[in-house]
Amino acid sequence: MKLNEYQEISKRTMPKPTYSNVRNKLVYLPTNKANYAMGLSGEAGEVTDLIKKELFHEHPPEPDKVLKEIGDVLHYAAGLATMYGLTLEEVAMANIEKLMERYPNGFNAEDSQKRVDTIG
Repeated sequence: MKLNEYQEISKRTMPKPTYSNVRNKLVYLPTNKANYAMGLSGEAGEVTDLIKKELFHEHPPEPDKVLKEIGDVLHYAAGLATMYGLTLEEVAMANIEKLMERYPNGFNAEDSQKRVDTIG
């Protein structure tokens, strides 16, 4: 499945945009964006918690649970991208371009310590 196809399918569980008299168009409310930002953070926390339990509490690895939680992270990321008029493919490409600029020869600690960000 392509990223943009996933994003389109995942829209079915998103809140609907609301008509704005000020902007004269459909917009996502700030509360919708906040809900999805909090959802993204919460789901990322669930991924972190599974790994924490594996590393520090000696739980067995649970790749099926990690898969589901990363899927939830992807849903919220796709929703935020949609709310800001972005596609997941645009987001992915911009991220790759940023990483290529930061680490043209792949990641290494020296480049990480010396890096100068031009993009957040």
